[in-house]
Amino acid sequence: MSTTRPFSPGDRGPEPSGASGASESGLPATGGSDEGAPAAGGPGGGTVPSLRHVESVASAEASAGRQVRRLALAGQSGVVPLARDFARQALYAWGWLPAATADQRAAAEDVLLVVSELVTNACLHADGPDELWIACDNKVIRIEVSDKGTGQPAPRTPHRAGRPGGHGMFIVQRLCLDWGVMRTPGVGGKTVWAELGAPA
Repeated sequence: MSTTRPFSPGDRGPEPSGASGASESGLPATGGSDEGAPAAGGPGGGTVPSLRHVESVASAEASAGRQVRRLALAGQSGVVPLARDFARQALYAWGWLPAATADQRAAAEDVLLVVSELVTNACLHADGPDELWIACDNKVIRIEVSDKGTGQPAPRTPHRAGRPGGHGMFIVQRLCLDWGVMRTPGVGGKTVWAELGAPA
């Protein structure tokens, strides 16, 4: 698992803008913000094009099957349950919930758990999250949590299941297809992303 790659191996290029908070209908989602997103920093230190583009790209991607929602979390209280509720609403809107099978239910629960872990990690190690961004197509759901922290999240090694704490990134690593960290050269903070497969 890479913790520095700006795009996952199966990524299909730049992500749509979260600025519009576009949902499957192209309408703004609740909690959206109009601020732009940082560009990703490549492993070699170069600049990679911004993952999120202008609103028209988000609308085009949404109509082409990519569904996007964005929630500003900076300055909010109770961000973990707020983020979980936001993600749950997105899963209902995108047809992941209500789940018809045990596999679909497990996939939705995994998404909610990863959202909780990423937001909790930002709370514990980065003075809180700035934003939650979640996108879905027919095969993959992508979660991004941005914060102002400088640390590098990593699963605790060795992982000790019997000890409290230190399980967040281990859980993310185990549940996700891939995950990593994006940084913008010359700008503080980071975005931690994770991708999970859609239920069969």
